[in-house]
Amino acid sequence: MTTGASPSAWERARSRVRLEDPFVGWTASIAVALLALFLRLWKLGTPRVFEFDETYYAKDAWALLNYGFERNGTEKANELILQGQTLTGVFKNSPEMIVHPEVGKWLIAAGIKVFGMDPFGWRVASAVIGSLMVLVMVRLARRLTGSTLLGVVAGLLLCFDGLQFVLSRLALLDIFVAFFLLCGVHCVVADRDWHRARMARLVPETVADSRAWGPVRGLLFRPWLLLGGVCWGLAVGSKWEAVYPLAAFGVLVWLWSAGARRSFGVRWPLLRSAVVDGVPAFVHLVLVAFVVYVATWTGWLIHANQYEEHLSATQYTHFDGGHDWPTRTEPDASGFGEVTQSLRSLWYYHQDVYTFHTQFLNDSTHTYASKPSGWLLLNRPVGVAADTDIQPGAQGCHAPAGSDCLRQVLLLGTPALWWAGCVALIFAVVMWAGSRDWRYGVVVVGAASTWLPWLQYDDRPIFSFYAIVTLPFLVLALAMAIGKLIGSGGSRRRTAGVVVSGTFFVLVLLNFAWFWPIYTDQLLTHGEWLDRIWFTRWI
Repeated sequence: MTTGASPSAWERARSRVRLEDPFVGWTASIAVALLALFLRLWKLGTPRVFEFDETYYAKDAWALLNYGFERNGTEKANELILQGQTLTGVFKNSPEMIVHPEVGKWLIAAGIKVFGMDPFGWRVASAVIGSLMVLVMVRLARRLTGSTLLGVVAGLLLCFDGLQFVLSRLALLDIFVAFFLLCGVHCVVADRDWHRARMARLVPETVADSRAWGPVRGLLFRPWLLLGGVCWGLAVGSKWEAVYPLAAFGVLVWLWSAGARRSFGVRWPLLRSAVVDGVPAFVHLVLVAFVVYVATWTGWLIHANQYEEHLSATQYTHFDGGHDWPTRTEPDASGFGEVTQSLRSLWYYHQDVYTFHTQFLNDSTHTYASKPSGWLLLNRPVGVAADTDIQPGAQGCHAPAGSDCLRQVLLLGTPALWWAGCVALIFAVVMWAGSRDWRYGVVVVGAASTWLPWLQYDDRPIFSFYAIVTLPFLVLALAMAIGKLIGSGGSRRRTAGVVVSGTFFVLVLLNFAWFWPIYTDQLLTHGEWLDRIWFTRWI
């Protein structure tokens, strides 16, 4: 073992997995997650309406639970469901042309199964998953920084973000894809530690033979990557947008593996790692994710005949000059042939959905649509529910004469967090390029792969809350910047860093509290509401 000021790669690899007291770490992580859960469950059943796209996903979830596939609702479906009627007159017999996979809807269905078909029942799964997302954030930040304190800070920042908070109280799909995506990133980072520690156990301090590839057989099975593949499959099974970060972090896995081999003396590490690490990583991540993704469509596959009968000649198929699915007129197969026939139908269905997303929506408009170039600056929040023109004396309204009150639920991130997060992201880019600290690469690659792909779709209605998948990387950037502020320099520098970091955290908390009424459907006078609408584009 070498000695001196700088530890060897062998020493670094073996010590990297050692963190602070695990009992303290887990206790703090769970405490933050429980705080998040309490906030998200508070009056979860209000407002008692279908908020925004809950009108699709809540009914889809109930149909999946009771019929095995999504059915079209009747015109009075929402009214009947809110009255407690879920059977007669609510659903048609034909399947719905859904445009997103089923994982999130099955999770919503689990909440409905336990608590019933009402607003609390169809939102509770989001609240649980949103709180678990906070837990994973604490663990990931702790692993990246080696500090339980910074992990807790990251978790609390995520807990007190308005966008994450409101999405955790809605039956939409975005909180699910964000959660599974964050889990996938955590698994990839954990694999980096595991891979290096495993190499340190399998080889001496350096590889003496210049022709050597380093250990191969002992690294073919990578358990964290296997778990990551499952998480990525569930993320893509919630929304397709998770494909981009899957590809980006797959490349990072290869580069990290090559870097590990280079640190142990392997020559031509990029090429050699592409073979001995890249291929197994592709199997663990991409192929496993693909298998999991297809498995999430099991309900669809079982009822493929319904889709072949009703949806194989949709407007989306013919939009680009296509034809009916070939499986529509084929005789029903049996055994393994039936499986392959259903899989082919699923492929044709995916072609229709892709056409819908890339072409059919191009000429559409929406009041709350926004350009993704401004999402990180909160250019256009989304109003998901509103009860306006409440007159003085009604519902406890104490507005002055000539004014009124209102209630609103607004999908808006905590401004102090997002705006500071943009600055921290720029800092992360500088640190990754300047110091080549791989941890900042997680932040930069994560933010870029979850945000930049949306720029190619800015000619159709897309919404700022899609940036929920980018938020974790802004939070990580902030936590690591805080770590730099309080962890370097002399006592005066450290004291100043603590003061600045503490002031920022309090500012985020106060900012979240200020917007609490428009996150939770609270009664406000018109003037109080305008005090929280800082820009005309927020209306």
